Amino acid sequence: MSTTKEGAFFLTGRDFTNAGTASSELKGILESMHVQPDIVRRAAIAAFEAEMNLIIYAVAGMMNYSITPEKIKVVVSDMGPGIENIELAMTEGYSTAPDYIREMGFGSGMGLPNIKKNADELKINSVVGEGTTLEFVIYLNKAP
Repeated sequence: MSTTKEGAFFLTGRDFTNAGTASSELKGILESMHVQPDIVRRAAIAAFEAEMNLIIYAVAGMMNYSITPEKIKVVVSDMGPGIENIELAMTEGYSTAPDYIREMGFGSGMGLPNIKKNADELKINSVVGEGTTLEFVIYLNKAP
């Protein structure tokens, strides 16, 4: 792969009808660029988890991506409640999702841990009452 591709998706909070669309489209882009299947899988999982967190918690936001011959970089920024305790939110099983979200099968407290497991780098900046910006990177040529 010798090209760079960039793009963005606008995401609307509580839009469960379109939930997963952005991460699916990103997966398709990566496949069309002939990215290795294991890397496509990791990127799709991380992007889906980030997308769902935005849809569950925020009013709206953006998922921006950049794909270069070296890496996939995804930045998801939202207008949401922010994360009060990032360290606690990174704990598997910890969730602040309301019951109706859990009844739909979401909010298990695995979103951020799954992003961390699938990304080579993860940065989270959050301001309570304003929103969160999550950035993850997956390297394309990293030795296993």
